[in-house]
Amino acid sequence: MTGRSAPAVLSPSLRVWLGPIAALAALAVAVLGARYAGDSKPGMVDARIWAAVDGTGASWRDVALATDFWGEPAGAALLVTAAVAGCLLLRHPRAAVLVVAGAGLTVGTTKLIKPLVGRTIHGDGNLSYPSGHTAFLTALALVVALLATGRLGLGRTAGTSLVLAAALVAGAAMGWAQVALGAHYPTDVLGGWCTALAVVPATAWLVDRMADRLGDRLIDPMADAGRRERR
Repeated sequence: MTGRSAPAVLSPSLRVWLGPIAALAALAVAVLGARYAGDSKPGMVDARIWAAVDGTGASWRDVALATDFWGEPAGAALLVTAAVAGCLLLRHPRAAVLVVAGAGLTVGTTKLIKPLVGRTIHGDGNLSYPSGHTAFLTALALVVALLATGRLGLGRTAGTSLVLAAALVAGAAMGWAQVALGAHYPTDVLGGWCTALAVVPATAWLVDRMADRLGDRLIDPMADAGRRERR
């Protein structure tokens, strides 16, 4: 018996690729944060992307506002509730835990980084790096993709491709909305996307590790007690 009450949210095959990707993403967050620390103006890359996005029509602005809603507290709560309910209906409690922990820790990390970096937009009180909206939606997409990978039994290459594609689509959608609305610099969006890529795989690994330990104790508590006595 393995002691697992539910399938792992981060399969060993995905760890091979997502581990290094998470490390590189964390490095990118740190490098970008150091580059734009204390800044209040767009960089060269920001200015070029902003120029390309500038002039969004009224209809596209409505799309951007609708997308932005899902990163606001009310919209985010709805998405998390729906995701947790779906995980429980699929009898995947670990994924339900990861939805809450992954999204929560990702957003919490952006809130910790913002005052450390001190980058602002539209005034000194508006900390902008990294984008919490982008980080949240990317994190949720990562969790859903991890669940889909496990349910479909995808291998290393297909599973990793699905996870990264989901993160890219979600990050691009919310990132575009933030830039189009002038709420964030493009590099803030990149920082938020990388934050989710760094935090979610690590959180998934921790959820699996804690669930395995708890499952072992629940399934064979006498054996666990015996091991402690022999020590």
